[in-house]
Amino acid sequence: MTGTHDDWTRVNPSNENPTPPTAPVPDEPATQSGTAVAEAPARRRWPLIAGLTAGAVVLAGGAAAAYGQAHKTVTLDIDGAISTVDTYSGSVAGLLEAEGVRVSGRDAVTPGADSALRDGSEIVVRYGRELTVDVDGERDDVWVTALDADEALSGLAARGSDVALVASRSGDRASLPLRLDADEPVALVADGTTTVIDDGSVGLEAILAGLDITVDGDDRVLVERQPAAAGEPAVRVVVERVDTKKVTKKVDVEHKSKTKTDDDRYADEGSYVATKGKDGKRTVVYRVTTVDGEVVTKKKLSDKVTTKPVTEVVVKGTKERPEPEPEPAADTSSSSSSSSSSSSSSSGSSDSSSGGSAPAGVWAQLAQCESGGNPATNTGNGYYGLYQFSLPTWQAMGGSGLPSEASAAEQTRLAQKLQAQSGWGQWPACAAKLGLL
Repeated sequence: MTGTHDDWTRVNPSNENPTPPTAPVPDEPATQSGTAVAEAPARRRWPLIAGLTAGAVVLAGGAAAAYGQAHKTVTLDIDGAISTVDTYSGSVAGLLEAEGVRVSGRDAVTPGADSALRDGSEIVVRYGRELTVDVDGERDDVWVTALDADEALSGLAARGSDVALVASRSGDRASLPLRLDADEPVALVADGTTTVIDDGSVGLEAILAGLDITVDGDDRVLVERQPAAAGEPAVRVVVERVDTKKVTKKVDVEHKSKTKTDDDRYADEGSYVATKGKDGKRTVVYRVTTVDGEVVTKKKLSDKVTTKPVTEVVVKGTKERPEPEPEPAADTSSSSSSSSSSSSSSSGSSDSSSGGSAPAGVWAQLAQCESGGNPATNTGNGYYGLYQFSLPTWQAMGGSGLPSEASAAEQTRLAQKLQAQSGWGQWPACAAKLGLL
């Protein structure tokens, strides 16, 4: 917005309430500010000449009258500092020069510098100052020629519904290049407390120091105009505590599962967990900014897996058990009682090892040892029935449902089938006890 001149623009102030610049007093007759009457300019002395005409006397009298008309008493308002000045200047520019008041194109002079000066005139000078404003969340730099923050905010109100002046910052100092309110109190809101300052004409920095309020490099100090309310100041200063920090958060990463096959493991042996799964960890870092404790921005800075998850591996067999060999046909011929007895003895010995055609008494003894002879046994340990089948083995032998739900005959049939296929070792303890191993 530089390069244009309006009433809402900004300067480079050296302090909050700058003293108007002054110019050297010119060599020509000068006026003095205040109520003192300025000295009349020194008159040139003329030599006495005899025979002065009446016309010369009249001319001298006219000059004295014109001199009297040049004298004026005016009011001079320099940024709110008002004084009465006696002057002989004929224009506003001449008065300002005589008073040592320097103005630039950024300043406002009323009436204009080229205006004629008359007795009783009021000359108002407002210095231009550069300010940062926040309008509906957007910041901009502007120039203002306002007397105080209250006047500046009133003029800026047309720019948006939410307007505030942003204090300039230098380290832990916050300042504003103009007064807050030249005539009224102001309110200060900081750390959850509102304080009313009776003299709003003092500078922002003085108010903060007087209340022992410190601000760090991140904090924001805003000056805003609040809606009119009975007994409430029109202008308030708001100190916003801004905190920006990194926040680290760890998030679980779920592990995966996969199944592998083992061609050397029988399918009826079921599956087992070869590698136990374990969740990993993901570390996420955010930059979080809070204003008076409330989160206003949250930006993700990094996101990476810091602990890798472990995949669970389950192994199952694919190998099929071989079909049992057919049982040998029973020998029904008997040539003599001696040979029959010999055959019977031989057969009993064979049955005790092979089991396929073992005497019923052997299976009854085995069932008694395994389950107490109860075909409905279900102890809850994963083994069922007369011969304590596991469910996978039972199903591999062609059984359906639970072994304990099948008939005793069916259980015995499949037990004999298992023994013929895999031997008495399927019942290691009881088979050894019965002498079958």
